[in-house]
Amino acid sequence: MSTMAGIAVLVTAILLAVTLCMGAPSNPSQATSIFKPESTPADSIFRLSLLVLTVTGLIFLIVFGLLSYSIVKYRRHRGDDGREPPQVYGSNQIELAWTVIPVLIVLVLVMATARVIHAMKDARMPNGAIEVTAIGHQFWWEFRYPALGVVTANEVHVPVSDPAHPTPTFLKLLSADTDHSFWVPRLAGKTDLIPNRVNKIWIDPHEAGLYLGQCAQCCGMQHAKMLLRVYVDSPEGFERWVQAEQKPAQSSDAGNEGRRVFETTACINCHTISGTVAEGRFGPDLTHLMSRDMIASGAAPNTPANLKTWIQAPDAIKPGSLMPAMKLSDHDLDAVTTYLETLQ
Repeated sequence: MSTMAGIAVLVTAILLAVTLCMGAPSNPSQATSIFKPESTPADSIFRLSLLVLTVTGLIFLIVFGLLSYSIVKYRRHRGDDGREPPQVYGSNQIELAWTVIPVLIVLVLVMATARVIHAMKDARMPNGAIEVTAIGHQFWWEFRYPALGVVTANEVHVPVSDPAHPTPTFLKLLSADTDHSFWVPRLAGKTDLIPNRVNKIWIDPHEAGLYLGQCAQCCGMQHAKMLLRVYVDSPEGFERWVQAEQKPAQSSDAGNEGRRVFETTACINCHTISGTVAEGRFGPDLTHLMSRDMIASGAAPNTPANLKTWIQAPDAIKPGSLMPAMKLSDHDLDAVTTYLETLQ
């Protein structure tokens, strides 16, 4: 009976896990479940997963039922003499059944999977689609909109796609160093970023909101904190965001001293701020830093206190980060932080 109890516990755990996934919060900012799709590629994966779960679930129930029946029906009773029952060796019908049926099941699953993969990987980009180049770095995301002249980091904005008039977003996936993986479960499947290789993915979000994702390929010490956020805006909201991002950096007079410190330290070797001498490409573009909700690729909210800590001691927020500790004096640290806070 201990074996039966163990199996029962396993089945209960599996059913509970599926229930929790399917009952994930409806708020996009709180849900990263494939069972809450909001894009055509994610919906295709969801439907495929239901097919696979149904088929494998039926197989499990049949096998579990037969095993349970055999255990109960043929268990040893008091008074049995202990001799084995008559043995049957070989059955062409049984051999044929457990060969043909599994082959047919596997064939159906393979064809269904191939159909979904083809629909996602070989989709043609229509006119009016948004093009984004996503570059994975250790340990942050760079997003470039070539046709719009916009560069941002860790937080990508796309327009909502009306099924009647689709506005999909096609992402070209590149890696600047090692293997990464782009995964926003509610919008599309996991796709790897491989050095010296171009992979592609597309999404067409049906509902505006915030969708969370992250790198899904172990890429180093801070892989778990290589998060990303997809903001799905209304068409008007996306247009306003693009117009704001296309403007050069706008800083107030209060940031002049901080700008001088920024431009005379190693900051300019890694970061870009349009309209200044800073043209580095190793770190995120900071032109509109304060328009982002998070810093350090989602590791901390974008607040003045966190920003100051991130500049002075990155390891306090993200151990193993490739950003060096700047070791600024308190005066210069305050000045740089004040300057960065003006970059809207």
